[in-house]
Amino acid sequence: MQFAGSHILSVQQFERGDVERIFSVADRMAPYAHRRRITKVLDGAILGSMFFEPSTRTRVSFGSAFNLLGGEVRETTGFENSAIAKGESLYDTARVLSGYSDVIVMRHPAEGSVREFAAASRVPVMNGGDGSNEHPSQALLDLYTIQSEMAASGRSIDQLRIAMVGDLRYGRTVHSLCKLLCLFSGVQVVLVSPRELRMPAEIVEALCNTGHQVLESDALEESIAHVDIVYSTRIQEERFSSQEEADLYRGRFRLNQSIYTHNCEPNTVIMHPLPRDSRDHARELDDDLNDNPNLAIFRQTDNGVLVRMALFALILDVVKQVDAHARDVNWYTAGRF
Repeated sequence: MQFAGSHILSVQQFERGDVERIFSVADRMAPYAHRRRITKVLDGAILGSMFFEPSTRTRVSFGSAFNLLGGEVRETTGFENSAIAKGESLYDTARVLSGYSDVIVMRHPAEGSVREFAAASRVPVMNGGDGSNEHPSQALLDLYTIQSEMAASGRSIDQLRIAMVGDLRYGRTVHSLCKLLCLFSGVQVVLVSPRELRMPAEIVEALCNTGHQVLESDALEESIAHVDIVYSTRIQEERFSSQEEADLYRGRFRLNQSIYTHNCEPNTVIMHPLPRDSRDHARELDDDLNDNPNLAIFRQTDNGVLVRMALFALILDVVKQVDAHARDVNWYTAGRF
């Protein structure tokens, strides 16, 4: 794809070469993300950060990525703090705010909302999650993490064995990740969920049509026995009609150190898009996994900054200028990464 000036709305925009290009640029962002170098390549540029759903990691990660490239961030959080609460349309909001920004990141609870907003925007728009539909940058950082974790053992994404566990019906991160995995070959995917929360049929069909081996199951322990990655997800309670309905499924597929030790291969990597639900009746990833070296959830969050820096650099067409606007940091950073 032509990155410069483009919207990033769906992982289906990408071919495999595009993903490899993003990852190559992400690798080059490491000195800046790790605070060994400073670049001001986006000095004067403004990111419009519009999050109409609760968010910590995604919102701060995008903002940090833009700041690390030298840009500034203007935030809108929650409907109650925006003119949408007064009845303004997405079209009008897009026309106005794109006049104040050089690029916009948007999260919205309605499927297709970010695409509708982007159609009216005068600047590139990045999808930070639209309902249960997609979360492109999360899928990219997940895949980048998978690539990094597999490379440590001399493996690649091709021939990957992955179990996706939990709320696969409403979990937009696994929807986007499955679509990206269709760009690779020989992947084995085990989909572990209650029957009511199964992966949408069209995504399963896409995986099968690609030639991937897909197994659907509701049994956790046997499903994680022979995989490289266990990708756990929380119950997406905000997508359910009531708290009581969500509680029916919470804690059903709980992974702890004992289950891991007794069922997983020694180097099986544990991933989660976060936030993990740490309430006693949930705990899809138990706290006793925190010292497990194969727990990659915080490596994922670090990788998110790299990938989002890469996307900004590509969209704003400054990849070749990043190093020319750089210098060493002048504060203590040893041991951070």
